Amino acid sequence: MPLPMSPADSVFLHGESREHPMHVGGLVLLQPPDGADAHDVREMLDQAIARNQVTPLLGKRPRRSVSSLGQWSWEPDAQFDIGHHIRHDALAQPGGMRELSALVSRLHSTLLDRNRPLWEIHLIEGLANGHYAVYTKIHHSVADGVSAMRLLRRSLSIDSDKRDMPAPWEPRGHTERPTAADGGLLDLPLSAVRTAVDVVGEATGLVPAVADTVLRAFRNQGGPVSFAAPHSVLNVPITGARQFAARSWSLDRLRLVAKYADATINDVVLAMCSGALRRYLERDGALPDRSLVAMVPVSLRGEREQPQPISAPNEQSGNRIGTLMCNLGTDLTDPAARLERIRTSMVEGKAALRGMSTAQILAMSALGSAPLALDMLLGHHGPVRPPYNLVISNVPGPNSPLYWNGARLEALYPLSLPLDGQALNITCTSTDNSIAFGLTGCRRAVPQLAPILDGLDAELDALETAVGI
Repeated sequence: MPLPMSPADSVFLHGESREHPMHVGGLVLLQPPDGADAHDVREMLDQAIARNQVTPLLGKRPRRSVSSLGQWSWEPDAQFDIGHHIRHDALAQPGGMRELSALVSRLHSTLLDRNRPLWEIHLIEGLANGHYAVYTKIHHSVADGVSAMRLLRRSLSIDSDKRDMPAPWEPRGHTERPTAADGGLLDLPLSAVRTAVDVVGEATGLVPAVADTVLRAFRNQGGPVSFAAPHSVLNVPITGARQFAARSWSLDRLRLVAKYADATINDVVLAMCSGALRRYLERDGALPDRSLVAMVPVSLRGEREQPQPISAPNEQSGNRIGTLMCNLGTDLTDPAARLERIRTSMVEGKAALRGMSTAQILAMSALGSAPLALDMLLGHHGPVRPPYNLVISNVPGPNSPLYWNGARLEALYPLSLPLDGQALNITCTSTDNSIAFGLTGCRRAVPQLAPILDGLDAELDALETAVGI
């Protein structure tokens, strides 16, 4: 009997339509090894394709049948065709970041084929600076951003001289074992028992958790739920066409601002987004009187750990995330005041989650995004009062240079999924000593993303001035 996927994963299949693709992605830039060029990188990747091997997570396709009682489940693809999933693309030379972003925008707009495993990798050449680009998209039912980061990280090394390394889609030797999300039969009983124990043990604790969460929301305090988000031009129905833009900054600049302001790097990320969005909306006369509210995912991986900003994942795949609602302070003119508003909101939210168990955090997080989830599942796809205005995620990555067969990872730009009522998503990743902001938006609702990138740059300058750097 096929093993059903979790409700958290299957919701992305239920809610998908042509106008609402449900995949996430990433754009990697590789610098060829010394003495090599982009053609050499392509040859190494082509050799990996010729081996025709894929990790079990990427060899499964979704299925819904009588035997699975109508639930979505995973089954191995007996006719797996690696050539369908890994494709070659090229920019008209010399190609720059603008041309690369335009290509990736188009690639990110198309649906994945549900008759096959739900992922694609595009190998892109023709960049003017000699870099080689790799764009990956993977359905959110297969992996969240943390799991996708794990797949990439396992294919890289801190040793620039290491060779004969597997490609990101290949298995890591013969010791790899399937997890529960991979359909591992031995893991299912443990997972089922653990879930049942959690439900029974947490049922009595959910009532006070809900009461406290709702009370905090009415008081406009930080937590998993908010009633304060105003309607904005970002909170409209969307189409399937996507727009993508990205830029990187030195992580040291954000660290220094955080140190001077007694804040976290994640607070500074949110403050940069706040200032950029204020500039963008004010330019068009569309800035709401009340502050925008961002949903900020936090990782729940591990054994009932304290909630932290999403970080390097463990070996578990699938979706394991909770959320906080952050007041971005976009109604404030002073950058320092916006940062302080954000810092206070996040401190209050983390304090609220710290008193909850993992099961309670998941339940409260679901409560916070329930209006959009119901709209997605029921197929209404119309204007709704937004529980938040956009999602801003920060996925910290490795803090040292990483290599694949000598090719250095120069940048990793994340792509996410907009939703109806959520026409823009901002996701950040850090690699080595830089942090990359990836903006993914509905092409109709947010046709120009470059001004937001410029706003991020201007806000970082303003924050440095505000804290006395």
